[in-house]
Order: sequence, then structure tokens, then C-alpha cells
Amino acid sequence: MAMSTADLVRRFIDEVFVAGRRDAVDELVTADFVSHPLPGSGPEVMKGAIDRVSGAISDASFEIQDTVAEGDRVAVRLIASGVHSGTFMGMPASGKRYSIEEIHIFRIADGRVAEHWHQFDSLGMLRQLGLAPGGGG
Repeated sequence: MAMSTADLVRRFIDEVFVAGRRDAVDELVTADFVSHPLPGSGPEVMKGAIDRVSGAISDASFEIQDTVAEGDRVAVRLIASGVHSGTFMGMPASGKRYSIEEIHIFRIADGRVAEHWHQFDSLGMLRQLGLAPGGGG
């Protein structure tokens, strides 16, 4: 029995975003995978993101709040949290925990993730890390 698109996306979130499994990327994304707005295409784009995030965020979790699947698209609203333990987006480690809402949209082709869009509360994250006005400093 084929995996549903929603189940594929849950697996992608668990194995790629949470566990940071580079080998899962090869299995779960298409050869021409695109993650907007990251430059380039293919599995190496996601592997590079894993490398950047794994050195900067520890104790990461993604708690799925809603999943909507229709046709070749799956939208997920989730709560992402972690500890800023290394340089991330040019910001030195703060050692602080953050928890923000994110929305991810995936396009599925031939049983794999072909495209990914990501929106997140960057200001809320920066405030929680004490790196923007109004934060916990």
C-alpha cells in the first residue's frame, strides 16, 4: 500500500527536520527538489540546510498542529522549538530556547517531496533569543 501524501510529509518532518538524517533526504525528495527560497535544486540543497541547522539548533522539535492535503499539495502548521546553541543565520549562539509557529507547504511528485515552501515567525524567534527589541534579553 502506498504511503499517503500527508504520511510522507510527516515522515519528512520527523526524519529530515527533526532527526537531520541526510540519508533520508535521498529517499524522500526528488532529484530536482526545490526548497524556496534556498538557492539551487536537488537533494544537496536539503542536506546543506541540515548541516547548517544541526550545528546551530539543538533539542529541536516540531509539533504538528494541522495538516491539509489536497491533490499533490500538503500544508502543515506546526510549532517548532529548539535551543540556539551555535551560530545561526549569522547570529552567535544565545543558549536560549525558542518556540514559534511555522507553515510548510509541500508539493509531492511520484511519491517524493518535489518542492517545499516555508514561512515562520522570524521576529518572534529573534525576540525570544534576545536578538531583537521586545525580546527576553
